[in-house]
Amino acid sequence: MSDAELRQGCRTILPGHRQPSPAQVFGAMSAWCEANGIAHDVYGEGELIQSFEQKVAELLGFEAAAFCITGTMTQVTALRLACMERGSRLVGLHPTAHIFKHERSNHQLLDHFQAIQLGDLHRPFTLADLQAVPDRLAAVALELPARELGGQSPRWDELAAIKSHCREHGIHLHMDGARLWEAAAGYGRAPAEVAAGFDSVYVSLYKGIGGLGGAMLLGSRDFIARAQEWFRRQGGNVIHRTPYVVSAAMEFDARLAAMPEYFRRTQWLYDTLRDYPRLRANPARPHANMLHIHVPVERDRLLQIRNEIAAQHGVWLLNRAAHAQLSGASYTEWYVGDNLLALSDEQVRQALTLWSDAL
Repeated sequence: MSDAELRQGCRTILPGHRQPSPAQVFGAMSAWCEANGIAHDVYGEGELIQSFEQKVAELLGFEAAAFCITGTMTQVTALRLACMERGSRLVGLHPTAHIFKHERSNHQLLDHFQAIQLGDLHRPFTLADLQAVPDRLAAVALELPARELGGQSPRWDELAAIKSHCREHGIHLHMDGARLWEAAAGYGRAPAEVAAGFDSVYVSLYKGIGGLGGAMLLGSRDFIARAQEWFRRQGGNVIHRTPYVVSAAMEFDARLAAMPEYFRRTQWLYDTLRDYPRLRANPARPHANMLHIHVPVERDRLLQIRNEIAAQHGVWLLNRAAHAQLSGASYTEWYVGDNLLALSDEQVRQALTLWSDAL
């Protein structure tokens, strides 16, 4: 039986959001379009997409926003433009940045920019890390929260210091805000407060929001106009963005409203995990509604345990697993979303007990 089939057969699923079927998603989109009189955009021109772009721009305090078909295209475009504006090809990135980890060296092979690594592999980079770079940086990209670090974000005062440094030195500060809404809830701040001081921001329309795909780039009106031209040059000029925009727009307000509750549930989970010493959370306290859970078995054994508990008890503990730095250990990423909100405290404890006992 495949992993997908095992998961579908489970009554209790812990990580992430609910996953409706394509028929359910398309049915909900159809009803929403009927209720709101939605017409297709044509190459990004249309009432729905342009009003949604403006809504997100105003929410985060920017002049303009533009839809892009992928976050990968969005981010390298923003950083390339920053380099072109400043006459330097150097961009500072954390060693675990998405551009390094998941984009197959596109910034090098497509000649977008040159990257310098900032900071420690296991912690967000700091102002001191930034000040230690002797070269003239055109841009710095900061992921909030950092997924590969278990959802860590810099302290609020450290973030403010990084913003000030970049502003004083003419460095374009870009946010990888794929999970900006989650970071804002963790900080206890409005999203616009977190975004203030950044020159550009990328947000995902599918990760925490639950759309089918796509992203937005936010910045000044001139910057966004240049970015849209570069999206076209890279094959991003999709004739109808409607499916992506509808699927995000119809979920957007409810998802944002739920972010503080997701974070409160994460805080409860941290308190509960103290009763399960074999399940170690990283970071030590929650920065957002996501975390890594480290366990004292190899990755393949962890996946075997997951599958056994799914088959025997109908409980789905985790999605992917990864090797940890120490031999005989592994970890998984948990996103605290609709699934954990829908479960009672006792149901979660029962699942954690099954997991801990199997370890």
